[in-house]
Amino acid sequence: MKIFAVGMNYAAHNKEQKNTLELQEPVIFMKADSVLKDGKPFFLPDFSSEIHYETEIVIKICRLGKNIAEEFASRYYDEATVGIDFTARDIQRRFKSLGLPWEICKAFDNSAVVGKFLPLTSIGNAQQLPFHLDINGQTVQQGNTQQMIFTIDKIIAFVSRFFTLRTGDLIYTGTPEGVGPVKIGDHLQGYVGDKLLLDFFVR
Repeated sequence: MKIFAVGMNYAAHNKEQKNTLELQEPVIFMKADSVLKDGKPFFLPDFSSEIHYETEIVIKICRLGKNIAEEFASRYYDEATVGIDFTARDIQRRFKSLGLPWEICKAFDNSAVVGKFLPLTSIGNAQQLPFHLDINGQTVQQGNTQQMIFTIDKIIAFVSRFFTLRTGDLIYTGTPEGVGPVKIGDHLQGYVGDKLLLDFFVR
């Protein structure tokens, strides 16, 4: 299974992070075999003092594809959920300032938290999905996939130019504004609409 993620796909988040790039195509990075699922706890790593949540809609690829045309991309996914792209923000800032690769801040063990997948037929149009994250009962981040700079179908078309997509591959589609740190004891709950699909603790 491959895990693809899209950076800077919500304008308000770009402003929040002081990103000034005017993007002509999606910014893609990959996370290692780092999935955390089934409500298992996330353990804060000892190499960072600033682990941030980034709440995202995640889609699952349902068929083999390569060089997929945008108009046919919707045939390649039929389930979605909400997930967290955990980021070691302090490491990211340091490495970016040096112009160095920063995979270790995004692809470390258990940094790709994923909720329960549901068929799109039960949760709605993939490009009109409201989602939000609650921490300790308070909403800290919310967005809607209609706010994306690049749509899911555009992302699939772009990624499949470079990588063969296989059944079970995941795509994290980008995060809206409102990212922030987590601490030991936090209870994270992610929703698509009013459906609770992600529920775990930070240890």
